Amino acid sequence: MKFIFVNSKNASKPRVFDLSSRANIFFLVILFGGPLSIGAAMGFKVAEIKWESVFQNTLAEMQLQIVAQREAVDDNKSDLEDSLRAMTVNLAQLRYRLVRLDALGEQLIDVAALEQREFNFSQDPGLGGPEGQNLDALDSSVSMDKYSKNFAELEFEINAREAQLGILEKILTDKNLKTEQTIAGKPIRRGWMSSDYGMRTDPFHGKKQWHAGVDFAGRKGDDILAVGSGIVTWSGEKSGYGLMVEISHNDGFVTRYAHNDKNIVELGSIVKKGQVVAKMGSSGRSTGPHVHFEVHKNGRTVDPSSYINRTIR
Repeated sequence: MKFIFVNSKNASKPRVFDLSSRANIFFLVILFGGPLSIGAAMGFKVAEIKWESVFQNTLAEMQLQIVAQREAVDDNKSDLEDSLRAMTVNLAQLRYRLVRLDALGEQLIDVAALEQREFNFSQDPGLGGPEGQNLDALDSSVSMDKYSKNFAELEFEINAREAQLGILEKILTDKNLKTEQTIAGKPIRRGWMSSDYGMRTDPFHGKKQWHAGVDFAGRKGDDILAVGSGIVTWSGEKSGYGLMVEISHNDGFVTRYAHNDKNIVELGSIVKKGQVVAKMGSSGRSTGPHVHFEVHKNGRTVDPSSYINRTIR
């Protein structure tokens, strides 16, 4: 086979190549195959550069996503640690509050003289939770249920204590009210009983005469105290009694405080147990500073001694 090449500048002298010659065949391969090989190689190189660029961009994007996710995890972990620290502080405050309630309950029981077994504030509260929890080592496995359980247990214990204290407060209120209203004790802070209730020798004429109260001798100006809460139904002069204070109490009781130097309370005043109602003197039919103390029950005098020595329960 022969190939004829015509030069445009010298068309009269075409070149003839005989394919039977190995040298000519090799020349044609180089002439036509070289450019094709170079083009193919360049195409593969361009494709390789393009895919490498896409891979690098994808890798960079994935790395950014990983960094963002790691930051989100760190933020969530930090929020969790902050929340758990706050919850730990709250738990500590609740436990302290529970200890204070227990201490208050024990004091109130002693004051009220109640049985310990009725209000057992010394019993340890039923608390739980992980021991020695290290907040710096927290991970996603930390269970909020443990803290919720602790809060629930503490809330139950505090509610129970508050219920006990509520009952105890009512008992104390009733006890204090009973103590206030019950006639008991002496009408003086200092002094001595100088005359008993009943028949006695009258100090003025020496004859036997009924004495409707008891006398407590003391110093002029000493305090005279109400032996129970009530309302003042008399404050002024009364024949034989001199200056007198009369107080009406519950359950039909009336007490009288006579021979006073000065009355402190007025008619209609509300007085409390232990309140100063008068100053000791010797007004009326009296031989010296003292208080004549009477107790009336439903309009009749009774021996004050049983109320003076009375124990309130």
